[in-house]
This record gives sequence, C-alpha cells and structure tokens, in this order.
Amino acid sequence: MSGKPKLYYFDGRGKMESIRWLLAAAGVEFEEEFLETRDQYEKLLQGGSLLFQQVPMVEIDGMKMVQTRAILSYIAAKYNLYGKDLKERALIDMYVGGTDDLMGFILMFPFLSAEDKEKQHAFIVQKATSRYFPAYEKILKDHGQDFLVGNSFSWADVHLLEAILMVEEKKSDVLSGFPQLQAFKARISSIPTIKKFLEPGSQRKPVPDDKYVETVRRVLCMYYDLKAN
Repeated sequence: MSGKPKLYYFDGRGKMESIRWLLAAAGVEFEEEFLETRDQYEKLLQGGSLLFQQVPMVEIDGMKMVQTRAILSYIAAKYNLYGKDLKERALIDMYVGGTDDLMGFILMFPFLSAEDKEKQHAFIVQKATSRYFPAYEKILKDHGQDFLVGNSFSWADVHLLEAILMVEEKKSDVLSGFPQLQAFKARISSIPTIKKFLEPGSQRKPVPDDKYVETVRRVLCMYYDLKAN
C-alpha cells in the first residue's frame, strides 16, 4: 500500500464528500476506488470490509473505517482540526452537527422527483436562511474571531464552508443578508489547502447528476436511503 488513505464510494458526493473535504483541508493526499457495479459492492461485503454493510468506507492507518461521523472525527483529531481541549471539541461537534442537519436536506435532493425537488429547493433555502445561517452569523459576530472555535482553523470551519457552497448552488445570493458569513467564506476559501481543493482538477466532486443517481441505485439495488450511512 502507498500509505495514503483509500476511499471506497461512488464517483460523486454523497456522504464521502465531507471526508474528501476534510482530508484535503488537512493537506492529505488520498486514493479512491469508485463503486460502479453491484459485484464490487458484494465483494466488499463478502470480504468483511463493511462492518455494517454500508459505505462510505475508508482504509486508513491499518483500519477499515465505516460510519461517516467516526471517520471524520478520526481525521479531525489526527490532523489537529479538532480543537485544543474537551470544551472546544464539544463546540466543534455541536457546530458540525448543525451543519450536518442542513447538509442532510441536500443529500437526497438528486434522488427526488421533479415535483419534490421544487419543494425541497425552497425548503433548503428557507431552513438555511432562517435557522442555520443566522446561528453561525451570530457565533462569528459575538466572538469577533476569524474561525468558529478557539480562533483556530478546525473541522467546523471546513464543514460550514462546504455547506455554504452547497446552498449557494441552490441560490447564488443566499449569503446576501449575512455579512459575517460572506467574510468567513472568503477567509476559509483562501486557506491554501482549501483553495487548492476548490480549483478545477481536484478530487472535489461536482453537483450530482443523473449518471451518479443511476449508479447509486444500481449498485445498492435502489435502497440508497437504507444502505448509505
């Protein structure tokens, strides 16, 4: 093995995208094996690689890790993106949890019918602008620091930027009423490792398309909602 983390997932965003973001933010190179057939998935299952019969799965430091939150927590701790003490870690967990809630509304969007997509689009924008973005705007305004926790770059900052960009794909001017988040987005986007990940040709995945949806449905026998953690 090369020693690089190896990611097993589809050639698209889904639950793996936040893992890609965090590894990239830490400046860690990684390899990927894309699931394209049911046979590939069955091979992982039969080989015992998927503890709960789910992807994402990441090979790292001799482990085959599943459960997205566990993978992210491990990477954040390993690369000093998880705060300096227990209190900061609790805040990071809390902020990441809130951002996860928002991103969860977007995750299944590609799999919806056209009618449901129209409703969900409005719902996503409404939740972002009335619940989640006001909370982060207040956090940044109240402490007056460049980052969400301890004035140090952390997993919470990476996760929030990812969420902001996802919502902007639904409504480009969604941050118009949030000056603190506008400044935050500019700051975090300019961090060298993040800037590199945002450039064309990186391992960041594009907005999910019909091909991605069809691949997921085929590999997981259309039970994506049950088989992806």
